[in-house]
Amino acid sequence: MVNVTFAVPEELHEIMKRHPEIRWSEIARKAMWEYAQKLELMERITSESRLSEKDVLELDKKVKAGLRRKYEGVSKGEKQ
Repeated sequence: MVNVTFAVPEELHEIMKRHPEIRWSEIARKAMWEYAQKLELMERITSESRLSEKDVLELDKKVKAGLRRKYEGVSKGEKQ
């Protein structure tokens, strides 16, 4: 296994020091592994896509606009 060193914010380090019973390296390893698995899945899905980057950006705009309309209505007290 390879060792990796990274920096954490001081506030997080203080919390970690107060809980020495926790295997922080195991938590970090698990979180990074889960994130890497999501990346692998995304790469498999997109490798077969016929959408261009322009298509994806346009779809992104439409989805966000729809979500914005939905949640602006919710914040104004409208029913979903």
